[in-house]
Amino acid sequence: MKRRLASVLLSTALVATPALAADPAAVVSHYADMAQAEYTDSLQAARDLRAAVDRLIAEPSEETLAAARQAWLAARVPYQQTEVFRFGNPVVDDWEGRVNAWPLDEGLIDYVADGSAQNEENDLAGLNVIATPRFTLSGTDIDATRITPELISETLHEADGVEANVASGYHAIEFLLWGQDLNGTGPGAGQRPHTDFVQGEGCTGGNCDRRAAYLKAATDLLVSDLEEMVAAWSEGGEGREAVTADPQAGLLAMLTGMGSLSYGEQAGERMKLGLMLNDPEEEHDCFSDNTPNSHYYDGLGIRNVYLGTYARTDGTKLTGPSLADLVAEKDPEVDRQLRAELDASVSKLMEIKTAAEGGMAYDQMLQAGNAEGEALIMGAVDALVTQTASIERAVGVLGLSGLAVAGSDSLDNPTAVFQ
Repeated sequence: MKRRLASVLLSTALVATPALAADPAAVVSHYADMAQAEYTDSLQAARDLRAAVDRLIAEPSEETLAAARQAWLAARVPYQQTEVFRFGNPVVDDWEGRVNAWPLDEGLIDYVADGSAQNEENDLAGLNVIATPRFTLSGTDIDATRITPELISETLHEADGVEANVASGYHAIEFLLWGQDLNGTGPGAGQRPHTDFVQGEGCTGGNCDRRAAYLKAATDLLVSDLEEMVAAWSEGGEGREAVTADPQAGLLAMLTGMGSLSYGEQAGERMKLGLMLNDPEEEHDCFSDNTPNSHYYDGLGIRNVYLGTYARTDGTKLTGPSLADLVAEKDPEVDRQLRAELDASVSKLMEIKTAAEGGMAYDQMLQAGNAEGEALIMGAVDALVTQTASIERAVGVLGLSGLAVAGSDSLDNPTAVFQ
């Protein structure tokens, strides 16, 4: 997600530390192994999604649409656990906006409800490229008669330099599978009918052939983007080389990812901001109502990095040398406290997930006056903020310096949210 981060990551500085019995080189090497495994699982899940999308396009029905939606939900499980690799790793942060950017002006892509495509800061908010095979962009005539991955990635995504012009990635696909969620802070996700993909007679929403082409191209693009990231963490890849070349810098990258996702990104931009605004448009997986799961797996990913563990989608578990080993050797109390706080944040995120599964959608939790929903969200926000302080202490314990945790106005300057 590329949006509203209040603080800028500062340049990294390191200080020399004495040799540790637990080996930093082994820890960062295992971290790279975890990244490779998690992106590999994400890639396989995206390929499964592509197969389900192909079936939907070939035979549109309620059943094939439901199967494609389920495949999208399953694809989010491994991917959300990778988000902790951002911030400290430029190879990921520079790439991430192509696959997980939000929120999006969905009217750029397809039809939306009357009046919902208005954005004073985005002239393309109502373009509807699915219904518009030719248009002008920045004074250039664009031929979009064929919707291809290249058209999406090179022309449409972040067109005119506007971040809300999200044309690719999980959330563009999510919108095409579910459609807009027009329930406000009430229950219910998007209700796009399967007939929006029927070719010829029976097509609803118009341009069903182009809608299918867009969905196919966006899914193919997601697969190729994830193939790129798997390669980046494989032997000789840019991500792996960056963290293993200097183990001390690699440790700092690990802790930067943990702290920035905990604080500015998840606690701030993804959770407290939406609660302050009581706005379901600030919900991360807003079309599918999958946000509680996304939040939970983000939190799990943070804990994974500290403990050096990852439960793979095939049922196996990856374990190895960890930050926890290094911190425990230096200061067992800091390790004990951080472990407990990571467990607490995962538990609080699970409470949100459980409440949603019990019938209280995340949209409803954001509703003004919903004391129970506010308590659930703020319980997780507070736990994430608390663990960030211990992550910062772990940096000191390991003799590192230069940690810069991404911030959020919702946490650092709340009055600015309403300006």
